[in-house]
Amino acid sequence: MLAAMSATADSPGSPVAAVARNGGGDACPGALRLHRADDGALARVRIPGGVLTADQGRVLLDAAERLGDGALHLTSRGNVQLRGLRREHGPELSELLVAAGLLPSVHHERARNVVASPLAGLDGLGHGGLRSWLVELDALLCGSERAAALSGRFLFGLDDGRGDMTALGADLTLLAGPDGRATLRIGPGDTGTPLPVPCAAAPRAALLAAEAFLDLAADPGIWRVSALPEDVRAALPAEVARRAGLLPPAERPAQAEQASPSDPAAAGAPAPGAVTGPDGRTALHVGVPMGRLTGGRWRALLETAEHHGSGELRCTPWRGVVVPGLGAAAARQALDSLAGAGLVTGAGSPWSGVGACVGRPGCAKSLADVRAEAEAALGPAGRLPVYWSGCERRCGHPHGEWIDVVATPEGRRITHVRGDTRATPVTVRDDPAALAAAVAAARGIRA
Repeated sequence: MLAAMSATADSPGSPVAAVARNGGGDACPGALRLHRADDGALARVRIPGGVLTADQGRVLLDAAERLGDGALHLTSRGNVQLRGLRREHGPELSELLVAAGLLPSVHHERARNVVASPLAGLDGLGHGGLRSWLVELDALLCGSERAAALSGRFLFGLDDGRGDMTALGADLTLLAGPDGRATLRIGPGDTGTPLPVPCAAAPRAALLAAEAFLDLAADPGIWRVSALPEDVRAALPAEVARRAGLLPPAERPAQAEQASPSDPAAAGAPAPGAVTGPDGRTALHVGVPMGRLTGGRWRALLETAEHHGSGELRCTPWRGVVVPGLGAAAARQALDSLAGAGLVTGAGSPWSGVGACVGRPGCAKSLADVRAEAEAALGPAGRLPVYWSGCERRCGHPHGEWIDVVATPEGRRITHVRGDTRATPVTVRDDPAALAAAVAAARGIRA
């Protein structure tokens, strides 16, 4: 039996002790280290690439219903959180996750932060599937003693070439290119330094880059590439190239600066609905209101995957779920069924693009029940996503361009965010109708 989950190390050799030593004080929760919240303890289960089998999905639902609040909560990295746990359930949860293959290494469980293009290999866009990269990178991470020291916030991105991972701010991104070419981008988004890598060697190059980051950072309190001192950050690409046997940045051929997305218009969150690939099979992408999958919603997805699809589900960084491998007729019927379960199956849903942190009463730091406020302000779907936060921490907020609504002592502050640029905010006090109108205007919704 694995050691019980705890915020402190119980013994030098326990799984919890191994996790507690890592990250230089990083308190990011995991499946072995719980976060204490007002609604109970929280466990975050890392799911590289968001990929689950239906059997694994049933294990997570069983854990949520027997040990937690009965729901699965999707994160902005395609992971799953269980809330409302009691700490004495730690050993049972650990055993369930290990048996399901969801906890392959207790020393690396918080380091397995990998997002991937959720429609890779399904819709004919991009440059093929990412499964071989995903499987190899996860195995390399779990096999590296050095990688166990990565913070729970360090993020790997796997992009099939469509560019949908760019806005997520990954520390290291593997970008697939045409003709078997690939690029390792070191640093977040378009600001990262690109290194051409052989496609077959790409996962190993990403691991070596993560290990080089740890060695050059030296300070265990530096958790992200963007937090490195400027001179160290500038030296990192050359060190990665040296370790991986690649051309240093100064020697790269001009035409190999970086791979370009195969279809820039396709970048970002996929639209809800059905997409059919070159093989004639259909994948469904559905949105999950507030990222909260009740038992009924999750069972509807599991049954669709098992009885009509390939038996796989992919949780997305935009709090959605992709179900691959359906026939056309089954896909049409499944969309109706999933819509009936309360999931977002079309772009016209008022829930499209709406997200929120857990807020009150689950979080003691929150100043408001922002989920209830977000629901009260629902209207027509807007051009921009909106995210409601109960405090300045903005846990789980999106990236790229979005509308930021934050509860403050002065009221609800509404800001248009575009990357690192923030427009002049508008604050609305104690007036739900005025708040809904201001959010709608910020999202580009005309009255």
